Amino acid sequence: MSCGDPHDVDCRQVLGEVYLFLDLECTDDRRTVISEHLDECSPCLREYGIEQEVKALVNRCCGGDQAPDELRERLRARLAALVVETTYERG
Repeated sequence: MSCGDPHDVDCRQVLGEVYLFLDLECTDDRRTVISEHLDECSPCLREYGIEQEVKALVNRCCGGDQAPDELRERLRARLAALVVETTYERG
């Protein structure tokens, strides 16, 4: 349940991936899932629109430079291999 209506994908999950969606950094399958969710969920679509505007503003202010494809792929591979360990303490 999300946004008052049942969805296949939770709104928090979609909004958590909105920058990956905007940057074309998610798989085609995820893009399809996110796009379908945005088509049917107006609160998420509004939030997506805000994020899209912020990204465009930052892009205009920073000159629109993009990392070379080779760097992007190397970073993506390193991040995919990253392991994060956490500990939980009761208290």
